[in-house]
Amino acid sequence: MKDGLMLIGELADFFGVSRKALRLYEKKGIIKPARIDAGNGYRYYAPEQVQQLNALLELKALGFSLDEIKGIVDGEASGGQLLQALERKRQAWREAADAARYKEECLEDIMRNLEASGEAEGLERMTQEERAWLLAKLVCVEEVRVQRSLEEVLWL
Repeated sequence: MKDGLMLIGELADFFGVSRKALRLYEKKGIIKPARIDAGNGYRYYAPEQVQQLNALLELKALGFSLDEIKGIVDGEASGGQLLQALERKRQAWREAADAARYKEECLEDIMRNLEASGEAEGLERMTQEERAWLLAKLVCVEEVRVQRSLEEVLWL
């Protein structure tokens, strides 16, 4: 640290990001170094840029794009627009969480079906076709619909 400023490498190491990422943020106009040494090209960052980078990384972790973050940092969005953008991200995370919960429930069902069937022990001795039918039976609740669909595909 020199004169209360951090070198790009120090800042990158502190936040666990690459120097390349910091240069990209600079190129996009999101975070500009407080000073660039004309002689060696070293970039120096002040405490304000450290705070900006922290905010950028938090927003990025929440799913905001760099363009969206730039708009927020530049004050292009009104308070109401920012609240709407935050609400859209919250809704997207809710939908992702719901999708993840559904997939988890599906996996639990498959595991329960496999354990209940007792056929897991003989899986390696089955033919490929037998394994395919077993998996279809375990994965799909509506076995009849799957069987019909598979038959249709096989006869096409």
